Amino acid sequence: MIPNSLLQRLASWCPWLLREEEPKRPVKVLVTGAAGQIGYAIVPMIARGLMLGPDQPVVLHMLDIPRMADALNGVKMELVDAALPLLRGVEATSDEAEAFRGVNFAVLIGGWPRKEGMERKDLIAKNVAIYKSQASALQQHAAPNCKVLVVANPANTNALVLKEFAPAVPAKNISCLTRLDHNRALGQIAEKLGVHVGDVRNAVVWGNHSSTQFPDASHATARTEHGERPVTDLVADDKWLREEFVGVVQQRGAAVIQARKQSSSLSAASAACDHMRDWVLGTPKGTWVSMGVYSDGSYGVPDGIFYSFPVTCEKGEWSIVQGLQIDDFARSKMELSANELDEERSMAYEFVSA
Repeated sequence: MIPNSLLQRLASWCPWLLREEEPKRPVKVLVTGAAGQIGYAIVPMIARGLMLGPDQPVVLHMLDIPRMADALNGVKMELVDAALPLLRGVEATSDEAEAFRGVNFAVLIGGWPRKEGMERKDLIAKNVAIYKSQASALQQHAAPNCKVLVVANPANTNALVLKEFAPAVPAKNISCLTRLDHNRALGQIAEKLGVHVGDVRNAVVWGNHSSTQFPDASHATARTEHGERPVTDLVADDKWLREEFVGVVQQRGAAVIQARKQSSSLSAASAACDHMRDWVLGTPKGTWVSMGVYSDGSYGVPDGIFYSFPVTCEKGEWSIVQGLQIDDFARSKMELSANELDEERSMAYEFVSA
């Protein structure tokens, strides 16, 4: 038993030792397309604290289309059965207004999937209608300052549609997922160098979440037994860096589909958690990540598109890393992806006004 006199002295000398932390209030997290494969993978990750931290209770809102209602209810049952301490409630619905009501974070996975024989413009047309409707629900029903991550493809242009039809939501609160591509880039570098992926940082994925993206290792570093060194020096192979590395990361999604006959689910869910966690809790000092954000003209990228940039995050806000040197090779790749996004924007606006 510690004497009261000693407790009083401790309180005066080191008040933080005896201060009880107030438990955090639960936040509401929406996952659309929650009965699908990525949704099924991500909801337990969120409920275990992998997205918002191990001390942040959550209430999950799950949305899917009416014909998926039974499967969605099955996901809800499994979440209850998992007895997850951070999970303070689960809502499963096919009603957008109900799903978006009061949410602090929204992970938009639901969208029209690309099917065999579909042109890109057909995919955009289908998703414009979906994201126009969800933009209305977001603006009318979500909590103020709700942070939104668009996962469904075409992610960059879906994010743009969401922004255009939810004008009251700040553009800085809407982002799209290129963290999966970023993580793939880190993984390829780590395998090439024979180091742990945690020892590699500051790769960049520029542009669209498509095959025109530009995975860029020219600014990346890796920790070795001789200290942290540039990846370009360690690899010492321009052909690999400019061709094989770029191609493998660009086509990794297709390779996964070929191998497992289904698209990336576990890695996409993990990347979405990484994206939101760093956005909310901050990136480590000296480290940046790739996020699809609304362009402000940095690096000569046109305004008015969602483009993947290197960003750092602090106190819930992202900032584009400035001052990176861009050579002619990188510039040509970045412009190619920007041009594709400009084309997608034109297609989307065509369907919006139709």
